[in-house]
Amino acid sequence: MEAILHRWQAERRVARLWAGDASLWTGGDEARWLGWLRLLDETPAPPFAYSRLSEEVRAAGFRHALLMGMGGSSLCPEVLRSTFGRVPGSPDLSVLDSTDPAQIASARDRIDPARTLFIVSSKSGTTLESRTLMDFFYGWMSERVGASDAGRQWIAITDPGTKLESMAADRGFRAVFAGRPDVGGRFSALSGFGMVPAAIMGVDVEALWARSGAMARATAGDVDAPRNPAVALGVVLGAAAEAGRDKVTLVTSPPLAAMGAWLEQLLAESTGKDGRGLIPVDGEPLDPPEFYGADRVFVYTRSSWDPADAQDRAVAALEEAGHPVVRIDVGDAYDIGQEFFRWELAVAAAGSYMGLNPFDQPDVDASKAATRALMDGYETSGALPGGPSLCRTPGLELFGDARGPWGDAGRGAGLTDFLRAHLRRIDPGDYFAILAYVESRPEIRDVIEDIRRCVGRGKKVATTVGFGPRFLHSTGQLHKGGPNTGVFLQITCDDVRDIPAPGRGYSFGVIKAAQAAGDSAVLAERKRRFLRVHLGSDTTAGLDHLRDAIRQALVL
Repeated sequence: MEAILHRWQAERRVARLWAGDASLWTGGDEARWLGWLRLLDETPAPPFAYSRLSEEVRAAGFRHALLMGMGGSSLCPEVLRSTFGRVPGSPDLSVLDSTDPAQIASARDRIDPARTLFIVSSKSGTTLESRTLMDFFYGWMSERVGASDAGRQWIAITDPGTKLESMAADRGFRAVFAGRPDVGGRFSALSGFGMVPAAIMGVDVEALWARSGAMARATAGDVDAPRNPAVALGVVLGAAAEAGRDKVTLVTSPPLAAMGAWLEQLLAESTGKDGRGLIPVDGEPLDPPEFYGADRVFVYTRSSWDPADAQDRAVAALEEAGHPVVRIDVGDAYDIGQEFFRWELAVAAAGSYMGLNPFDQPDVDASKAATRALMDGYETSGALPGGPSLCRTPGLELFGDARGPWGDAGRGAGLTDFLRAHLRRIDPGDYFAILAYVESRPEIRDVIEDIRRCVGRGKKVATTVGFGPRFLHSTGQLHKGGPNTGVFLQITCDDVRDIPAPGRGYSFGVIKAAQAAGDSAVLAERKRRFLRVHLGSDTTAGLDHLRDAIRQALVL
């Protein structure tokens, strides 16, 4: 590794990265997406504006703040809320990044409409989920506080000149904060997409920026590559992937747990393309060393103020067994700012090492196009296309990809037989991914995590869990554009209580179903190994049934 870093130094790669030399990647449009490198060099005006916003929000007496966004617009605010908790005197921030009707209803029922500040966050201003959620909550608010006053409880964050910016002006929003066209969504944590929500929830943005600035100086273009904490991390991860250790297993202390989801998007969407990629594994329970193969590198982000002894012991055991471990110590909550910057630069460096453009996401756009086509078809026909059913039992139905080994299930096969045939497609070095288009509530997450644990330990492979549609803006790029080492289990359900999407000829439940269908269509097109389980309307009972069947499939 030292030899690689010294070569980087001799080739002035760090200085060239900071200078925007696109030849470090693919020689494409990379230079136009490097605005995040320069954010912290700006005058103190942005943090001053954020501080003024924080004071204004406190003075207005808002008790809640609800942010609607997807991917880069929602994950950083979620990290901040989880890390800092509720700041006394400021609104309690929550994030809604789902089209699941039950999840939307749950978010609505938790807030007081008269004392809630609504934030709609979308870089493009056209994100389907964010725009539809904005229309729903704006209409709901108008009915309760009056259309003339509703806008004063709204803030928009979007790039200049978007449709969202003009809609915010038409509706009289309290404020519109401009993003930067030269900063991509997943690199936007230290821009307005992360800092406006931080200010609203009462975080000291100036302190956060100061910590970030310290990391920017420590990783600057004149810092030698071997001593550069971001570049060295990126090169280590790139070299590990080249050696077959492409499963970046993220271990985080409990106060920093939400950091994993932000890192998941940054790693997966930036590097999962052209048949290659770093495969982030977030939230997987730590097992003894013998459960892991030679495809792992572990990154332990440890909070110095509240470490977990069990994690420390488990990570030490992994090191002693010879597994590569990268340790990152976080001194206090405000150090999260420097970690945002460290990782953004590290991923840019990893992309350079791997010869990838870390700033595009072509396969995310493919999934969006498939969903749009399905929605257009629904408005014409009133139905979404189904697919050939493999097996039906009370409360469960299976649908598989056309290339699947379904004949191996045997004559008269049942649920367990088809699940066994699917799980046998998992080879050493693969990963198993659960794509759950269901409500993300604790009791459901617990069962899904149990299924994940059963398969991971039974097959001794890396496992991931994503809730749709949010993962489409995160790991969706990796699933379709990265290495064909994923074995996917998509979980869908019927919605007991649906919610109409305002101004559209369909509901949120239909949007979610179209997103799931578009996701599976692109997976099939890319020849991914795929099985869909439809649970019906009783999600809890269906998941329990599925868990039991998977346990049986793994034993036999």
